Amino acid sequence: MLNISEINNKLPNGSRSNIELITHNILRELHIDYTWVDNDEVSSMKECVEISEKLGVEIRKSILLCNRQKTIFYLLVMPANKSFDTKAFSKAMNVSRLSFASGELMNEYLGVMPGNASVMALVNDKENKIQLVIDDEVAREEWFGCNPGINTSHLKIKTCDLLDKFLPYIKHNPVIITM
Repeated sequence: MLNISEINNKLPNGSRSNIELITHNILRELHIDYTWVDNDEVSSMKECVEISEKLGVEIRKSILLCNRQKTIFYLLVMPANKSFDTKAFSKAMNVSRLSFASGELMNEYLGVMPGNASVMALVNDKENKIQLVIDDEVAREEWFGCNPGINTSHLKIKTCDLLDKFLPYIKHNPVIITM
């Protein structure tokens, strides 16, 4: 059983990672209502189920992908229980030969380590090297759950606030696909 804090809606205090602070500050600056919890470190979507239940929103799966040459990158956000289908994704994006990006590339482009990939980590992609791709099931939901760039905290925001406020602010326009 995970240790999960009470639900918060104030800025976090205490020692926090830089990306976590940036995320919270942007959400506040944009007047986006959100709630969040602190939790024990999680390393799988299965472990996120308890967090999802506490926040009342499914924590979304985020996968960083790249081409063979490591010159084209995609951050795919999809439902937690949906299996990733390389062939379907490649067909939807009209690309071939994609693989999971290494932890080194994840750190270089998103500023996070494996297990911490999140749409919020795109705040570190100042040069827009990563194309955000969101599964249409996720885009249609009222609420969106993810980590703020570190897997010891998770937040809940309205999906429309993510799509219409947060992503334009960080200059990332998502591609919505059906997988």
